[in-house]
Amino acid sequence: MTEKILSYEAKLFLDALRQQFEPQIKKLLTNRKKRKGKVPTFTPIEDQSDPHWKVLPPPKDIIERTVEITGPPIRKIIINALNSGANVFMADFEDSSSPTWENCLTGQQNLFDAVRNKIDFIDPTTEKEYKLNKEVATLFVRPRGLHLIEANYESIPASLFDFGLYFYHNQKVLLKRGSRPYFYLPKLEHFEEARLWNDIFDFSEKAFDLPVGTIRATVLIETLPAAFHMENILYELRSHSAGLNCGRWDYIFSFIKTLSYSREAVLPDRDKVGMNEHFMRSYAQLLVQTCHRRGAHAIGGMAAQIPNKADPVANRAAMIKVRADKLREVQDGHDGTWVAHPAMVALAKEVFGKHMKGKNQIDKELCLNYSIEASDLLCVPKGDCTEHALRKNICVTFEYIHAWLNGVGCIPLDYLMEDAATAEISRAQIWQWRKHKIYLSNGKQVTNKYLQEVIKHEIKKFEPYKKFTEASIILNKLCFSDELIDFLTLECYEEIKGIRNER
Repeated sequence: MTEKILSYEAKLFLDALRQQFEPQIKKLLTNRKKRKGKVPTFTPIEDQSDPHWKVLPPPKDIIERTVEITGPPIRKIIINALNSGANVFMADFEDSSSPTWENCLTGQQNLFDAVRNKIDFIDPTTEKEYKLNKEVATLFVRPRGLHLIEANYESIPASLFDFGLYFYHNQKVLLKRGSRPYFYLPKLEHFEEARLWNDIFDFSEKAFDLPVGTIRATVLIETLPAAFHMENILYELRSHSAGLNCGRWDYIFSFIKTLSYSREAVLPDRDKVGMNEHFMRSYAQLLVQTCHRRGAHAIGGMAAQIPNKADPVANRAAMIKVRADKLREVQDGHDGTWVAHPAMVALAKEVFGKHMKGKNQIDKELCLNYSIEASDLLCVPKGDCTEHALRKNICVTFEYIHAWLNGVGCIPLDYLMEDAATAEISRAQIWQWRKHKIYLSNGKQVTNKYLQEVIKHEIKKFEPYKKFTEASIILNKLCFSDELIDFLTLECYEEIKGIRNER
């Protein structure tokens, strides 16, 4: 497998990408550090010659994106997602993947096979066979963020590694099938980072004599700074844009991280911070306004629910919540939405099908009685901070770290799909409450001593777990660091990257 995916020619392309763009990535990451602690502001587009500019129209196979499903590039998951009835499947090397060397290469091989309709799987336990249907979802791929590296290939930026291998091996076959290379871009914080991706796309198209605009990408607006740069991001990618997406879980994490030193920005319990809070509602509405003004898709956020067959009452309540969430999105003007489980596809399609006339709502602008200002995006929700939520955050963070160290990037907990984004909220909230010594609703103060006691108590039940000690050390480092550590995955990667180099 390694020889096929990391062929001599594929390596040449990776090396060309690295030589051309690694210095720019390092510079952009340095710029991120310089902006750390600063409250973001709106930045006007300086060089636009046409104030009425639009992004390129969407290609035929992604005009309709009513429901999109996501998951790691695992063979069985790919088949089920492509067969799910969703319009789009996003194969995720980022938040739902643990980037062991084996996972990265196997994921690329699985996508190689899927693009050629040659992917199948036999479950070794049930002996059930999985194959693709005749009609399948359109494939998008999310490479890892700019902040990550692939240590097993001479520490190349992981974003270039994931993008480069998928594009090199599959662009020709995709085009022959009437599709094209589609991507999701994670964790952007500034329009200069969108400009970098546009340069990467231009370079790659030119390398294979492809027309400008062959590659299309949807940008996840999942950081607070990026919310202030939505229009700029679309402008930089206008020849390659496939719209914007509300990456709402990472967005909540970024809100905490960006405003981490402000006691006034402390968020209440994670479960109480939903899309109806003013700062989240404003962010989603601004995204719809911005996309539709520029002719781009506006994709809604993730429904992380997993069907609960064991408790019909709880399951019904969860489905009511999902339905209300999707109704809000479609009525606000979103052109599609995300789900984490195939069983959610039909529900989301039903809601959008009933309220969206046509294949999208790009021509529909969201009409508000007010303009969305910086104060709307920075409005901190009020609510209780509870010991129950603190303990839940500890457990979610620990279990996710533990899974990641063992090669698993997303896990079901309490009938929700937890991935890096939701784990990031949990651990950032623990840090924030400790940093500001918040008083909980029961009167207890989150001091270092108190938090140490609670963590010790909560993780004791996980002691039989493999790599318990390693996960415990990382959890404590994340919770007790002087400064909020940028990304949980940066700490975890040190444990799994190994020293392999097969070049």
